[in-house]
Amino acid sequence: MSDDTSAPRAGSLRRFLPLLLLAVAALLFWGSGSGHYLSFAALAENRAWLSELVAHSGVIAGLCFVAAYACVIALSVPGASILTVAAGLLFGIWLGTVYAVVGATIGATAIFIVAGAGFSGLAARGGPQARRLAAGFRADAFNYLLVLRLVPLFPFWLVNLVAALAGVKLGVYVLGTFLGIIPGSFVYASLGNGFGDVMEAGRVPDLHILFRPSILLPIIGLAVLALLPVLYKRWRGQEG
Repeated sequence: MSDDTSAPRAGSLRRFLPLLLLAVAALLFWGSGSGHYLSFAALAENRAWLSELVAHSGVIAGLCFVAAYACVIALSVPGASILTVAAGLLFGIWLGTVYAVVGATIGATAIFIVAGAGFSGLAARGGPQARRLAAGFRADAFNYLLVLRLVPLFPFWLVNLVAALAGVKLGVYVLGTFLGIIPGSFVYASLGNGFGDVMEAGRVPDLHILFRPSILLPIIGLAVLALLPVLYKRWRGQEG
């Protein structure tokens, strides 16, 4: 009898093992003081040799940057904005945006898969209200993800977990994440492209630039467009 009950319990523990490993890795990251490198001070201090490394390594440097970015996102470590600025500084606006978007998407997909495996079925066990919310999110997951990624009202890691708990399909999640983070990544990469001039002037790049009306309003416009199909569907449902 004990063997029958221990097998499901062991299976449940194995589901949470990847999440536990990510949590331990995040603690080690902060415990080792590596968080210091995700700052403008560190970027300014290491700018010269990083630029030289990129110039000599070419595509290899780009691939390493994408891998590092993906790890930061997978560990849910704050600092993605700094990395996007660094991408613009080291690789230019366009290539920097591409590397940042690809790295962020890979990292977000990794944590989505791990969280989905660990918390599989949790929403279904949360009662009728939780099931309705999860079903509603899944029904228009692509549109909701676009809005949540375009307008950064919620932390990046929280959106990853909510999508996983709701049981969003992997393909929908990846596409919504990839497309939704392009505008913000482009803005920060553009900021990074002028980092040298800002640093020489003795100033620090303003990461709140994304919330300036001239930038935020067009992004909100895109978010509204992404929500229109959902609103239309709801309206048709009420009409029917």
